[in-house]
Amino acid sequence: MATVDIAKAKTSLSRLVASLERGELNEVVITRAGHPVAKLVPVAAVTGKRLGVAKGMFEVPDDLDTPHDADIESMFNGVTFRK
Repeated sequence: MATVDIAKAKTSLSRLVASLERGELNEVVITRAGHPVAKLVPVAAVTGKRLGVAKGMFEVPDDLDTPHDADIESMFNGVTFRK
């Protein structure tokens, strides 16, 4: 964790963000008059994933809303059945 005064953060924001992207820092706490006021963290730390990783890799089928086999549909809805 790095702690940076707000004035320094303002002048070095690009470097701080680059350090977060490279994994050199896991968070940056921004302070004003010695008191923490904000925290910068990588997006993956908040969402658990990188944004846009699979963009354009999948297609949604046109028949997505058509009825499915009853057994398969019951499995997705959490209904157990016996044959």
